[in-house]
This record gives sequence, C-alpha cells and structure tokens, in this order.
Amino acid sequence: MGATRAVTEASFATDVLMSDKPVLVDFWAEWCQPCRKVAPLLEEIATEMGDKVSIVKLNIDENPEIARRYRVMSVPTLTVFKAGEPVQSVAGARPKGDLVKLIESAF
Repeated sequence: MGATRAVTEASFATDVLMSDKPVLVDFWAEWCQPCRKVAPLLEEIATEMGDKVSIVKLNIDENPEIARRYRVMSVPTLTVFKAGEPVQSVAGARPKGDLVKLIESAF
C-alpha cells in the first residue's frame, strides 16, 4: 500500500464515515485473486485523485463486523461513501475507467 491505506473496525468511523471528502472502500481479502488485480488500479487512482477522494482498504477477514454491516457478500466489493453514507457500490474486479466513474458519481 502506498497512496491507499488500510482501515479497521476501530478506524472506520473516523476514516470513512466522518471524512469530509468521498471515500472509496475496497472490501477485500488476502485469498482473493480479483482483489489483487484491482489493488494496483486503486493505487494509481489514489495517486491521481487523492485530493478529491480517499481510497481505503478493509480486510473482511480481519474486520467481519463492518463487512456484515454493509452486506458485503463477495470480494472485491468497492463502495463509495459520501457524508457517511454508502452511495454507490460494485462487486468484482473492474477496469480503471469504471472505477473512476464510480468515484466520480459521488461528486
């Protein structure tokens, strides 16, 4: 991780729900192959759009309560939060352009 950062159940409220800018949460797992494909794309996007959006990663195996709360059924699930509320979500690996559109839907 470089431009993206990890969040946990302890930091989720502060880092995601109370953020003053939109936050893309990557719900992922260590064993998930598609998650590994998405990770470098999220790093690129975080570097390019970091002034407008925060991109964070939540390991669902280490933080199952948050995953349950947002009904994450498969990984990766990418959810955009704005003003503390989930506004848009997609499941599965997506191309970079689709991820940028997902983020821009929160502006």
